[in-house]
Amino acid sequence: MPKTIMTVDDSPSMRMLLRVALSDLGYSVVEAEDGVHALETLDGMTPDLLITDINMPRMDGFGLIEKVRSQGRRALPILVLTTESSDEKKQRARDAGATGWIVKPFHPDKLAAAIRRVLH
Repeated sequence: MPKTIMTVDDSPSMRMLLRVALSDLGYSVVEAEDGVHALETLDGMTPDLLITDINMPRMDGFGLIEKVRSQGRRALPILVLTTESSDEKKQRARDAGATGWIVKPFHPDKLAAAIRRVLH
């Protein structure tokens, strides 16, 4: 049974790139376009990993991470995938409960390595 990864990004092209990369790695992919959509999709499912962008409409990545953690999903690994790379943003993501950080544009090998680190 393949592990399921939820990707959350408001960019359709980024979701497609992630879907292709993750599918090639053998993962099952569930997509959401922002934090609100992700929370609606998470209701009733438990992915093995959540990968989220930071800058999104309706609910950003920080809000999503905080909400997921406040719902008691402490064991769910959350990777932030973003163009942001400031230490302040990374610290804010860690404080919210993020497990790791990947900078866009991502390289499939680096993405695979980051996923392996948090899933295995």
